[in-house]
Amino acid sequence: MEFLPELIQQYAENHSDKESDLLQKIAAETQKDVAMPRMISGHYQGRFLSMISAMIQPKLILEIGTYTGYSALCMAEHLAENGKIITIDKNNELEKRVRGYFSESKYNQQIDYRIGNAIEIIPKLEETDFDIVFIDADKINYTLYYDLVFEKVKSGGFIIADNVLWSGKVVEDKKDKKTEAIKAFNQKINEDVRVENLLLAIRDGLMIARKK
Repeated sequence: MEFLPELIQQYAENHSDKESDLLQKIAAETQKDVAMPRMISGHYQGRFLSMISAMIQPKLILEIGTYTGYSALCMAEHLAENGKIITIDKNNELEKRVRGYFSESKYNQQIDYRIGNAIEIIPKLEETDFDIVFIDADKINYTLYYDLVFEKVKSGGFIIADNVLWSGKVVEDKKDKKTEAIKAFNQKINEDVRVENLLLAIRDGLMIARKK
């Protein structure tokens, strides 16, 4: 998932803001106790998400794929006063752990954590005019998530999708379903005249689409 040389990656992290103590704790405990710890956003990507939030000062964020809560807390750092982040995950086995992390943060009252199938939850959301949507869930459904959220994103709002380089498989002759789904998603965004887009080679790739 890391495309930069290790020393360059470390240099970049060393010259970026540090994680909070809580984020360090989440990262360490995820690495130690949770399956597939590579799914966590981690320090460098987390600081990027926090910076994007700082630039936008969002009132409303939607996250699809909570995992252990790291990225939600990063984006919550710069929510506008009375702002809210809705974060959805289907893994109820992590719910107690994640609610515990959120309760330790000063953003707990601004986080609406929902357990369930995002495909079913998103159409029922009363909230509209999302400033940021962060997609980091099952790759097969990336295009569907994009279609479901698009009309709920405000003009000038951002849709950010993680893992769009898929460990480099997008430029290899890979025919597995997840790789094909990611490639189709990337192509869809690149051809969508309703957005301006930029694919950043940060960690495993971030697609950023700004709704016109």
